[in-house]
Amino acid sequence: MTAQRIDGKAVAADVRDKVADAVKSLPGPPTLAVVIVGDDAASQVYVRSKVKQTEEAGMRSIHRHLPKDATQFEVENLIADLNADNEVDGILLQLPLPKGLNDASAIEKIDPAKDVDGLTEVSAGRLSLGKLGLRPCTPTGCVILAKRALGDDLSGKHVVVIGRSILVGKPAALLFLAENCTVTIAHSRTADLPAICREADILVPAVGRSQMVKGDWVKPGATIIDVGINRIAAPERGEGKTRLVGDADFNSCAEVADHITPVPGGVGPMTIACLLRNTVLAACARRGWDVPAGL
Repeated sequence: MTAQRIDGKAVAADVRDKVADAVKSLPGPPTLAVVIVGDDAASQVYVRSKVKQTEEAGMRSIHRHLPKDATQFEVENLIADLNADNEVDGILLQLPLPKGLNDASAIEKIDPAKDVDGLTEVSAGRLSLGKLGLRPCTPTGCVILAKRALGDDLSGKHVVVIGRSILVGKPAALLFLAENCTVTIAHSRTADLPAICREADILVPAVGRSQMVKGDWVKPGATIIDVGINRIAAPERGEGKTRLVGDADFNSCAEVADHITPVPGGVGPMTIACLLRNTVLAACARRGWDVPAGL
């Protein structure tokens, strides 16, 4: 039996459509400000995509680009200006920052009410305490994909998250816990990791190790939400060519699991879709607007 692919592109398109419908019902368009520092090619691609999708959803986009030699003060001063701008509902700082700049310090300068990436200490604290707040985009996308495969009620499912990062692993665990799942966080020092993974109804590899999870790590009938995005050599495509793979070995895992996200085309597209959703939620919270149905 081969697992059913969870089409992240299609689910993300559905989320974006709901965001666009929500924007039409609001008194005015929410505004997302994207800050990029330096000229990293991958970051430039991500930012162009975010700006494009923001505008396609009917929202306003502000793009602020600082040179690679910008100082920490200049970065944080720009964030302070955006915090003070009442027209700005969400602020996204494109990471990583150039070498020599402190990502964590810059993130902490973002007003938590505008923290659409859900990365500030205030946002993390609200998530941990189960209080209302903006949730990290990629982990939110993981939960949405799991629900698309298994239905909205995930109660009682055993989720194993491989990875304990503050960007994905820990917030994903807390978000699944909020869905009444039983959650295990595994990591590089977990004893007998394959055995732990075989207990999972929902397995979430998020460590950045290409094809680490093999089919014999997977419980028959499990759902795999693969967060990993790794580039490996692909000599079959020609000399010097590469391809993207996840943290799960797709072919062997798909023979055991019932549902699995591909890489690319799985979790990745959900990140921007959830960013747009967060921008609408931030605008509603800041401006006292009712959250539109469907979000």
